[in-house]
Amino acid sequence: MGHSKPGGCPPKEAPDGGWGWMVLIGCFMITGFSYAFPKAVSVYFKELMHDFHIGYSDTAWISSIILAMLYGTGPLCSIVVNRFSCRPVMLVGGLLASSGMILASFSVNITQLYLTAGVVTGLGLALNFQPSLIMLGRYFDKKRPLANGLAAAGSPVFLSALSPFGQVLLDYYGWRGGFLIMGGLLLNCCTCGAVMRPLESLTQNSKNKSEAKEMLPTTSLELENCQQAVTRNSTKDGGRKSGTNKKSWKLLDFSVFQNRSFVIYTISKFILVLGLFVPPIMIVNYAKDIGVPDTEAAFLLSIIGFIDIFARPLSGVVAGLDLVRPRVAYFFSFSMLCNGLTDVLSARAATYTGLVAFCVFFGVTYGMVGALQFEVLMDIVGSQKFPSAIGLLLLIEAFAVLIGPPSAGHLVDAFKNYKLIFYMAGSELILSAVFLFGAFYLCLKQNQPKNRKGRQQAEDVEGETVAMGENSTVQDYTGDLCESPLDEGSLEQSLSRVQKDQRDDCNVTDADSGDTECFEQHEKTSL
Repeated sequence: MGHSKPGGCPPKEAPDGGWGWMVLIGCFMITGFSYAFPKAVSVYFKELMHDFHIGYSDTAWISSIILAMLYGTGPLCSIVVNRFSCRPVMLVGGLLASSGMILASFSVNITQLYLTAGVVTGLGLALNFQPSLIMLGRYFDKKRPLANGLAAAGSPVFLSALSPFGQVLLDYYGWRGGFLIMGGLLLNCCTCGAVMRPLESLTQNSKNKSEAKEMLPTTSLELENCQQAVTRNSTKDGGRKSGTNKKSWKLLDFSVFQNRSFVIYTISKFILVLGLFVPPIMIVNYAKDIGVPDTEAAFLLSIIGFIDIFARPLSGVVAGLDLVRPRVAYFFSFSMLCNGLTDVLSARAATYTGLVAFCVFFGVTYGMVGALQFEVLMDIVGSQKFPSAIGLLLLIEAFAVLIGPPSAGHLVDAFKNYKLIFYMAGSELILSAVFLFGAFYLCLKQNQPKNRKGRQQAEDVEGETVAMGENSTVQDYTGDLCESPLDEGSLEQSLSRVQKDQRDDCNVTDADSGDTECFEQHEKTSL
């Protein structure tokens, strides 16, 4: 799903396979580093408190700053991705993430740790995380829920490995040696960025046709000749169309806020993030505080990660079912409610057995939330506006990230009671779930009488769009109807049908302009 091309041909369709599986592996690793790293670094907090003579709330700022950079630099990531494309941005981000942890190993005070391990490493992870999700959305459409679930599984896989590995590094090399080795591991982000090959280079710019056929399914190459014909038409127009493209090109698209479903989702996610990351960040130190040995306390995060590994792909499979996918936002609300109830009911866990039981249930519900959050966003705004939407959403969530864990740390320092943390986090998740469910239901109910008329008008607009070759008109029009992803199927699915119609009508457009190659190729494909 890309931007519409002049000349009547539709934008490139997501191949749903081929090289996309390599992109999925890269996204899997980037998601693992981005989400697991701020939690895994918490195993070093007790030593940092001892060496720098600081409180727990001071060390909790390290994780908060990493997450805040991951979220708060969203618009910046959107701009640089739209300007330079995903791959070079990810390569630079990998170097920044690694250098931040290496420099942190030489820190002599907590402020230097904030700047190196927090700001520099957090910025590097952000420059990897957002582009990887954008590339995943471009390579997958029909299989997107499954792809999102598998990519999201990177977080628990890496969490289950990085937490005990960090404890081993702490025991053998101290926190400085552990930070240095962690910095070396983050260089793998550069490898992941290298596989994020632009979809355009596989269809238009690739000189080796056999290479493109290997990397893309054959169905994705059916429009190749049509695209070449369109390129020739664009070349004829020259400077006039070049000026038009420059005019319409946006580094950051704020029109996503005109979509009421996106606004509802943004408010709900802000409330969600206030409490979502608090339990996994606090659980290790809570266990140590009640007398659990350090190794067993660190193993609690591994339990969460192990359960999460299976919960995320399974949630993606369920979200991709025909019955569930049009109502994926309701499924997301249900997962948030379950996670909040788990926090509240497990607040009284005071033994290691009780903490293990909490980690099991938390891993299931946390995995459901992690697997569905970006699938719901993609379903609401579509892949064309997703780069800008995710950047703006992450910026808003950054404020919640900065508030959540530090406020929990202040509660611990003030009342010496970890129960308050679980009650606070659980109530925030429950509120977010109720708000999202209620707002989407009311929005859908208000627009139900208009949906039949709106769909008929949308079909008329689609017909005009086929003639004009501007697929973005349909997306903007249908977005104004406030059709949430719970309606008659997702906006992405509707656009996919429009593109299919455009592919059929591409022959007529190019035949009128004097290019018959597209028509002949399509006839061969049909036969």
